[in-house]
Amino acid sequence: MSQEDQEALAAQWAAQLAGEDDGADQPAEAAQPQAEQGPTDDEALAAQWAEALAADEEQKSEPATFGGPGAGGFASQAKDAEFKDMTEVSRQPRDNKRNRELDFILDIPLNVSAELGRTRLMINELLQLGQGSVIELNKLAGEPLELYVNGKLVARGEAVVINEKFGVRLTDIISPVERVKQLG
Repeated sequence: MSQEDQEALAAQWAAQLAGEDDGADQPAEAAQPQAEQGPTDDEALAAQWAEALAADEEQKSEPATFGGPGAGGFASQAKDAEFKDMTEVSRQPRDNKRNRELDFILDIPLNVSAELGRTRLMINELLQLGQGSVIELNKLAGEPLELYVNGKLVARGEAVVINEKFGVRLTDIISPVERVKQLG
């Protein structure tokens, strides 16, 4: 809203307030001329508002000076900024502080498990299991294993045998976006 619009609105508001005071539905004492009665609270408020808007507009139109003319303010003391050349610093290897921060989390133990498949058994079926029993899993032959870290899926892979021990060759790492989707 421009200054002129604000002043017009203030004048209109003051006129409406003055018009309400001059109404015929007021008692005879209230209908006395404004000179005898003095300004009402609303009129005084409207006048203060108009004065504040005018003062604000004057302040905006004046050029900004710090310290005033001849005072040797901030404007006369301004200097160009000087910046240090950081090119060489950025080319230097990182300091060991960052490595020490990373070393702190490198010793945190994690539970890693590879899952071949799952199934659901009744207690009766579980009690009937014996040596040589076969349990049917929910995955088909040839489907990838799932690798979990602290119970969260992070990768898929295939089973391999290395030096007579089982291992998992990773074929697919789960993206952060997929991991977030699995949480929901």
